[in-house]
Amino acid sequence: MSSRPSSPPPVSELLFIQAFGGLGDAFACVVRPEGLPTPRLRLVSLDAARLLGIEPTPNNSAAAQNWAELFSGNRPPTGCDPICTVYAGHQFGNWAGQLGDGRAHLLGTVRAPDASQNGGHTHWEVQLKGAGRTPYSRHGDGRAVLRSSIREFLCSEAMWHLGIPTTRALCLVTSPLPVVRERMETAAVVTRLAPSFIRFGHFEHFAYTGQVTALRTLADWTISQLYPACAQTVNPALALLQEVVQRTAHLIAQWQCVGFIHGVMNTDNMSMLAWTLDYGPFAFMDGFDPDHTPNTTDRFGRYAWARQPSIARWNLLALAQALLPLIDDRQAAVDAVEAFDATFSRSMRGLLQRKLGLGEARPGDDDLVDRWLAAMAENRADWTLAFRLLAQLSANPGDPIPAALQALFATRPERMRAWIPDYRARLQANESTDAERRAAMNAINPRFVLRHHLAQHAIARAEAGDFSVTQELMEVLRHPYSEQPDRDIFAAAPPQDAVAPALSCSS
Repeated sequence: MSSRPSSPPPVSELLFIQAFGGLGDAFACVVRPEGLPTPRLRLVSLDAARLLGIEPTPNNSAAAQNWAELFSGNRPPTGCDPICTVYAGHQFGNWAGQLGDGRAHLLGTVRAPDASQNGGHTHWEVQLKGAGRTPYSRHGDGRAVLRSSIREFLCSEAMWHLGIPTTRALCLVTSPLPVVRERMETAAVVTRLAPSFIRFGHFEHFAYTGQVTALRTLADWTISQLYPACAQTVNPALALLQEVVQRTAHLIAQWQCVGFIHGVMNTDNMSMLAWTLDYGPFAFMDGFDPDHTPNTTDRFGRYAWARQPSIARWNLLALAQALLPLIDDRQAAVDAVEAFDATFSRSMRGLLQRKLGLGEARPGDDDLVDRWLAAMAENRADWTLAFRLLAQLSANPGDPIPAALQALFATRPERMRAWIPDYRARLQANESTDAERRAAMNAINPRFVLRHHLAQHAIARAEAGDFSVTQELMEVLRHPYSEQPDRDIFAAAPPQDAVAPALSCSS
């Protein structure tokens, strides 16, 4: 007689270990979260919950209150003490000195029941964001507010379903606790998951303070946890740098190809996993503007869409400088970072080749891609819609151009009209049919992304106590490449009077 599979355990039975805290007091300190008064569980990612082997329960149940107590910081986790880690960083290109987890508490690490869902990593670190002050809060209050917490929750899960490496959002807990920002707001805590939250800035802290022994300990730890193959090389620290360079190059290409802009690409916001980390001011572009940055603090456009590759390379040079005492070969470190450009170019070109449905690369494809992007920029064509609608274009020169596609280029149509015949001629060189090409393009060009106006509407409703819009939007973003014809409103461009995303770092 076969046994029935066991049900997932309740969240109260999650077993935590505090592995990183075992490195010593130089790396982290034990800090119990301040928690939240009258916490309420508002959002749960079913996908993220399954990664931990737990199944969420309805919001009106006693188990939901257990979630709220644990993931607000009110109840200590089973098995270990929460910690906050110390790091440093360059912010907007300037050395900021010591920073650290100013409002993040690492509850601990949970074993992944299925490592195949986690890129082969065997554990998830579970971190609270917004649960109160820490020794690294500086002049901050250690809190996060509802609007920014919703944005992080939605965007991290949206990015994951787009296929882009990112920290995950497990749940969102709210509270009536008032928090002062530009206006009076209310507090919230997002619970984040990642195999590791180690940043470039962790290495910078120990390098800039001359703690070479601790620097080596951190490198050995990172290698053992994330890149064990590096330990078998002649120069493990160099191998670590090379791995992070390659992965970061691919990440930035993926960002750019969905029109994503990370508005705060400081070294303390760069992950050693090369996963997307820290959703502050960010945006998915509507109208294509290579020089747009969503961060109102970024007055000179340092982190604009077009500058993301060069900034990533700059940050990698900062990481190389921090690792130099371990690598002990300046030229080798420089060579490792210089490999970024070629890797990024190959990755970006390969993705754009697929986004345009061009199949195997042929001479002249790069020029065709560049002309398409130039026409988009000239017309401020909607990034997401333009690629998605292009899939509907027939390769037959006699067929009409889809009206919706033409409308995106109505401001200055000449460049687009000159491009279409060359594009159609190139498509005819492919062996695939229009239907096959359309399916391939739709599999890489999302129909749904987290547009700014959608997020703002969800936030406004949530601030009024209605989370139904946020929940529906979350469900839409779980299937970004599907048509979902009953949800056309979520795929539409923003209203004509909508302004480009512009957000401050306050949260």
